[in-house]
Amino acid sequence: MKKALAQNPNLLRTLLGLSVTLILLLSYAVYGATISPSYYLYDTNSHVTEHVIDDPTPLYQESTNTTTWVWEIPANGSNLTWVHLTALDLSSDSTVRLINAAGLYSHRLLGIESDQAFSCAVHCQKNSTHEVESPEGDIIVIHALTSYDPARRNNGTVYGSDIIEATLEAKALIEYEHMPSMLRVEIIEQGERQTSPEIIIVTVNEEFNSISVFSIDAATEFMWALAAVVGCFSMVLIPSFTVYFAANAREKKDQVKLKESEEQVKASLEEA
Repeated sequence: MKKALAQNPNLLRTLLGLSVTLILLLSYAVYGATISPSYYLYDTNSHVTEHVIDDPTPLYQESTNTTTWVWEIPANGSNLTWVHLTALDLSSDSTVRLINAAGLYSHRLLGIESDQAFSCAVHCQKNSTHEVESPEGDIIVIHALTSYDPARRNNGTVYGSDIIEATLEAKALIEYEHMPSMLRVEIIEQGERQTSPEIIIVTVNEEFNSISVFSIDAATEFMWALAAVVGCFSMVLIPSFTVYFAANAREKKDQVKLKESEEQVKASLEEA
């Protein structure tokens, strides 16, 4: 540090000037993001429908000794996002099928919050038929999506030059018509059955609710930015200045000792 200052007497001034410049740039960045944002946050309203299920007619096939129960559920295809199927009172070795001609995305881990590594975009498969077997009977649950794009459901962010453009962009992301929207549920049970299983079908439709400009607390962001700059420069400058001031103090101490030595030599010569 001492050598650097000797080669460049203005080094300290340069470092301080650079610090001030970075602080001003960060301040302008925060200010610009606050007064002229280009990102908008939109949210949606979710309409959850639990469908009324009619009693099905059993279809017994003597050749396979199986009974098939069939339900046809007309769903609203406008901005349809989720389809949840729950099958209850199943017998052993039952097969549950969720069928939609337009295709749905599903996976056995879809909707399980405990599995943080699961991503529907990676693991879900789009099929017109999703089938789950139930060896022990009990309950079967199938969750399905019309699209794994999260922009169609819940909240999202869009970029626009103004709120009108951003609103149009948000509505374009949400608006979707899932056709055909008819859902077909089949449950195949072993043997000739007279008591039908119970099913619950729940669908979710989204609609645009509101949009607002993305805003930040300028004062808080500026304090965080300032703290980051001060912290970074402190890590660099404090050790350097510590070495510099220590070396400077040592040099002054050596000069004092040298001056005392010179005075002692001069006194000795005068006595002689």
